[in-house]
Amino acid sequence: MTVKRIALLGSTGSIGRSTLAVVAAYPQLFRVVAMAVSSYSDRLLTQIRQFGPEAVAVRDAAGASHLMNQLGDRPIRVLTGDEGVAALAAWPAADLVVSAITGFAGLWPTLQAVRAGKAIALANKECLVAGGQLFMDEVRHHGVSLIPVDSEHNAIFQVLDRQQAVQQLILTASGGPFLGWNKDQLSRVTVEQALRHPTWSMGAKITIDSASLMNKGLEVIEAHWLFGVAAEKIAVVVHPESVVHSMVEYQDGSILAQLGVPDMRTPIAVALAWPERVTQPLCRLDLIQMSRLTFMAPDRATFPCLDLAYQALQTGGVAATVLNAANEVAVSAFLAGKITLATIADIISATLESVPNAASDSFEAVFQADRLARDAAQCCVNHWSK
Repeated sequence: MTVKRIALLGSTGSIGRSTLAVVAAYPQLFRVVAMAVSSYSDRLLTQIRQFGPEAVAVRDAAGASHLMNQLGDRPIRVLTGDEGVAALAAWPAADLVVSAITGFAGLWPTLQAVRAGKAIALANKECLVAGGQLFMDEVRHHGVSLIPVDSEHNAIFQVLDRQQAVQQLILTASGGPFLGWNKDQLSRVTVEQALRHPTWSMGAKITIDSASLMNKGLEVIEAHWLFGVAAEKIAVVVHPESVVHSMVEYQDGSILAQLGVPDMRTPIAVALAWPERVTQPLCRLDLIQMSRLTFMAPDRATFPCLDLAYQALQTGGVAATVLNAANEVAVSAFLAGKITLATIADIISATLESVPNAASDSFEAVFQADRLARDAAQCCVNHWSK
């Protein structure tokens, strides 16, 4: 396998760090030629010194300036602003772009990577939640390879065969830290409690999404666009052990599953090396030691975010864009201590009702819907603030 040159969007986040761990384990197979972040950090400087990229983009202008001072005479090009991140996503020397920027902010640079003909390892849900058909049309138009990095979608990607015979896709959910809790208990949850995920190590935003089950809702929308499967054929089951990462049920009743330890380095390695596979220096799944595999239905009444996502997907238009924007605003408010965890769903529901749906027929319409939804959601936050 020839060396794959990688542009990494979101290098200092959880997925970015795991990606660099895989690259470091296989220097003969992968090389990071470009990396992008939202703001400067000492971690970024350490990554640059270790991996020696040709270019780095820092969205924050002050952070970019500070990085240039820290780099001194190093021959590394530093880009800044949204334009700089987008330019880095289309970096000429890169063969593969790992899209690991969290949230709606990842849509535009990933779109530029697609338009530049880069293969995409997609860890950003919002490209498909907000961009949907428009994003997939661009992928097909430019003939790029799109491999999902999310463990659930990566699992389906690995076992999906003869798509016309699929009965349903089954996404697994850990259930988060509040599995079995009721609404009253959720109203008293602290930020610290919500950030303690029982099985996965993730960034703050995705961890809160997992606690509210919105993460699974976003993944339902993502699966719909990735695999062309209708909403009613995408099921969610709670699986606390997080060993079965997702399943495909076929029309003959057969169910194929992908199993593995809950470590993001596995799906990342699959995405980076595909269609090859590399030997991973991870703990192996010991089927003998594994005491049981548990599956149960999600508590939709206590965790309504899941149904809100299904509702947005079935509504169509820009509804999923509105859902995503409202969720991002609400999660930020929860992390800031302004609202309760249970209020996140209330804010999303109210925003979906207040922002008129429109056709998702252009990226301009998507970005306009995102702006309107953020304004409406912020008004809801102000209303529900503690």
